[in-house]
Amino acid sequence: MSARPAGPLRTLAAWGVHLLTASSAPAGVLAVLASERGDAATAMGWMAYTVGIDAIDGTLARAVGVKSVLPFFDGTRLDDVVDYFTWVIVPAFFLLHFHLLPDGAAVPVALCPVIASAYGFCRTDAKTADHFFTGFPSYWNIVAFYLYTLGWPRSANAALVVLFSVGVFVPIRYVYPSRTTTLRGLTVALGVAWGVAVLYAIAHVTTVPRTLVVASLAFPVYYLGLSLALQARRRS
Repeated sequence: MSARPAGPLRTLAAWGVHLLTASSAPAGVLAVLASERGDAATAMGWMAYTVGIDAIDGTLARAVGVKSVLPFFDGTRLDDVVDYFTWVIVPAFFLLHFHLLPDGAAVPVALCPVIASAYGFCRTDAKTADHFFTGFPSYWNIVAFYLYTLGWPRSANAALVVLFSVGVFVPIRYVYPSRTTTLRGLTVALGVAWGVAVLYAIAHVTTVPRTLVVASLAFPVYYLGLSLALQARRRS
């Protein structure tokens, strides 16, 4: 017995979810244009938009059931194409344009995440069946935000970029914030609070207290700690 075709409202909702996902691509272009103008706050604001969309579009897609409504359209492929541009290419350009990496080594260092994440996005186990990411999940927008706002030496920035690029190849399983079941409620709540703090910092990037930016690192530290703890528990 064949499945009943979806109604027009559900079909419209499914296309709406895909359009929402796709909207991150033009946002990435706008982030690049803002970077070229030297407008870091606007560039990071558009990057934050792409992070927000990526955080909710999967949940909306599952709620609508886009795979059954539009079986001929691969939303996962769309998501990967958009994410590689907005999470990798755009922040790499940001790092270069705002001179956050050492002179002479800036381009080779910025290309490390471009190459590493190309590999990461093509892994068949990049997202596991039990909802983890394999290897560093190419959070380069977030890396770019902290390297800009914390104002560390360029050599330290380069070391971190290379370290995280290597991390793409290391098969540590990282928490998928909205889907990993362990402490999911706490992770989502802390993630929302972290997002509010980051948006405030971006909106007041020239005057934001450094202590707020440093304090916001508590969530990435929690995220890494939970990921490593679950990795160790799985091995044991």
